[in-house]
Amino acid sequence: MERTLSIIKPDGVAKGLIGEVIKRFESHGLKVAALKMISMNKKQAEGFYDVHRQKSFFNSLTDFMSSGPCVVLILEGEGAIEKNRQLMGATDYTKADPGTIRADFASSIEQNIVHGSDGPETARYEIGYFFNALEIVR
Repeated sequence: MERTLSIIKPDGVAKGLIGEVIKRFESHGLKVAALKMISMNKKQAEGFYDVHRQKSFFNSLTDFMSSGPCVVLILEGEGAIEKNRQLMGATDYTKADPGTIRADFASSIEQNIVHGSDGPETARYEIGYFFNALEIVR
């Protein structure tokens, strides 16, 4: 079984979409192996998105991600990383396929409801950033 990290971003939480997003994951065969609501401060958001530090959107992204609560989840299943990315849709919600989370609910490229790991190495790092072994159902 493959694992991936998903985040319901502050805009998704504010819009009351936690249940809808989780329902979409579960209805497509992904199991929730861990879940918690957090509020990142600016420094924590900067640490998580450190790979983007030199990009022009880094400050606005970390400001946004520290602007309110998020829900972090570990999703598990066959091909979990790719399945999660398909369910989320393209980062630019205007280019996301109809029926994806971002096409249905996002309002900007940055405020696009969800985050998901883009590969196995990233998933391992991101899971470890938010969860310890005792918090993950085995």
